[in-house]
Amino acid sequence: MSARFRTRTGHYSAGTPLRLPAHRASSAVLAGAYPFLAPPTLVQGVPVGVDLFSGGAFCFDPWTQYADGTLTNPNVLLAGVIGQGKSALAKSLALRSIAAGRAVYVPGDPKGEWAVVADAVGGTVLRLGPGSPTRLNPLDVVGEDRQTLRSQLLAGVASATLRRDLTAAEHSALDAALAHLSGRGQITVREVIEALVTPDTCLARADGLRVQDRAADGRDLVHGLRRLVSGDLAGLFDAPTTDALNPMAPIVVLDLSALGSDDDALAIASTCAAAWVEGALASSTNPRWVIYDEAWRLLRHPGLIRRMQAQWKLSRAYGIANLLVLHRLSDLDAVGHRGSETRALADGLLADCSTRVIYRQEADQLSAATASLGLSEPERDLLPLLSRGTGLWKLPGRSHVVQHVLLPFEEPLVDTDAAMRAGSWS
Repeated sequence: MSARFRTRTGHYSAGTPLRLPAHRASSAVLAGAYPFLAPPTLVQGVPVGVDLFSGGAFCFDPWTQYADGTLTNPNVLLAGVIGQGKSALAKSLALRSIAAGRAVYVPGDPKGEWAVVADAVGGTVLRLGPGSPTRLNPLDVVGEDRQTLRSQLLAGVASATLRRDLTAAEHSALDAALAHLSGRGQITVREVIEALVTPDTCLARADGLRVQDRAADGRDLVHGLRRLVSGDLAGLFDAPTTDALNPMAPIVVLDLSALGSDDDALAIASTCAAAWVEGALASSTNPRWVIYDEAWRLLRHPGLIRRMQAQWKLSRAYGIANLLVLHRLSDLDAVGHRGSETRALADGLLADCSTRVIYRQEADQLSAATASLGLSEPERDLLPLLSRGTGLWKLPGRSHVVQHVLLPFEEPLVDTDAAMRAGSWS
């Protein structure tokens, strides 16, 4: 018996082929419908792993991809829940980039995990903390715009300590103090504080103020900066630099693990360390990664975000590729609610990352990830299904699902689970 099907246009018997019109589209159109169909695998750069949709090797190098127009900027966002392999990716990418002739700088290592990586390749580890003889002066900046860079750094630190934005009067007091010290070359935070406490008479009068009024304008600012000279960060960033940075070192790590778990202290220290690295490397043209591990600690302070934004805007001029490592995109909610100025600053930082690498996100994080990264529906649905070591690589106009492949010699250098395994039952 032959089955028959009725449609608007007539009857079709079983066995009669159903003819559908062919649908033709360009790869660009198909990519919009399903982003993993069209893009060819990236084959230039350092090897990362396997593109699971093409089956070929996936390589990445922000300088190469920026030069050929694939990227609009060299900065990278790396996000994923704990235990999914994002730290392993960051460290192996650093190791392989060093082998390819790139340099790596980690301005703040809160857990002390990068020292073993630096030791393996003959790099430099600077340990900062109570009792350490190392001093780094974050005001060691060079160039024509050094006053602006110093002002941005100190304003960010004071804002983080005071837990508020600085007023216009406080900004003016800070600028006047830096102008008073401008003829001294390299200056320290202690000297800036002294200039705020005892303002320059001529500069105050030029602004139509009495000296005591200018001093009053900078009073809270002084309190905000004192943490660097008499608080828990005293002795780290308040004196001339003791260790000159070797620009030829393959990797420089600033180990901040001795500061403990104080997020505010770590954020301020990381920002000061990054400013010092920036100043020390301003004359270097060697392409280099600057890796901000545990970056969610920084995103809680709007002033520090402004500082990071200013630095990132200079990334192309300095030949820098910044790598921002987060756990969850909802970490941005700690900055401020969507639509607020502070949240806009954080979202702007992500917008300056042409490359977004997203490891597995929990179901309750999908909305935040989609909103912050502009994910398509297939990309969003994929995130909770990703296995360990597999990430969604989202580049302008293309997406890849990549399984990171570790080399045998890398495994002990990137392993962060050794302590947990040591305590397990045999």
